[in-house]
Amino acid sequence: MNGNDIKRLSRLIAILTQLQTKRLLTATQLADKFSVSIRTIYRDIRALEQAGVPIITEDGKGYTLMEGYRVPPVMFTEAQANALITAEQLVLKNKDASFIKDYTEAVDKIKAVLKYSVQDKANLLAERTRFYQNINRERNSNNLSDLQFALTNFRLSKIEYTNEQHETTIRHIEPFALLSTENWLLVAYCRLRKEFRFFRLDRITKVEVLSDKFEPHGMTLQEYFDKYH
Repeated sequence: MNGNDIKRLSRLIAILTQLQTKRLLTATQLADKFSVSIRTIYRDIRALEQAGVPIITEDGKGYTLMEGYRVPPVMFTEAQANALITAEQLVLKNKDASFIKDYTEAVDKIKAVLKYSVQDKANLLAERTRFYQNINRERNSNNLSDLQFALTNFRLSKIEYTNEQHETTIRHIEPFALLSTENWLLVAYCRLRKEFRFFRLDRITKVEVLSDKFEPHGMTLQEYFDKYH
């Protein structure tokens, strides 16, 4: 096997990993990621199909894998997958480019064994979590996992919240995003105040994730910042 064959085999494996990680990928996205032509991606997809990989082509949309095509070496719970995504976002703040690349590729492989439903939630959480400088390393909240679950499953939550004036109120909120500054902050739509609010997690004394679902807010985190800040 020559160098070109090894390079192509490596790319085929990487494409398969990407297909297991993302719900839908276009030939253009794959070509850009691997710095090859779209024609090369077409040939690679055909090679994977000939090898027995059940790739479904959705006209005008891209490629996806047949649901169930995976033999997971380990199964992750939704909370464990969310913890991995949170760790990934922390790693992305590291200054070492090679470390970031290795960790990101490792997380891609982990995502590849997740069911599509958990993948979608993990990807949503990655998009809705943002880290700034976090100088407070003490554990000051026990509610992060519950709020991550509520965020990715669009579940209305009931919280007991104490503000700076030490006043405690009961709020029904629609969790939208998580930010890490000197403290963890939750961005959520507050039904009591009828607007988006920031909630410090260390001031949330109690969380109850309700069975009621809320309508997803159709915007990205960046679009939220552009609109409200």
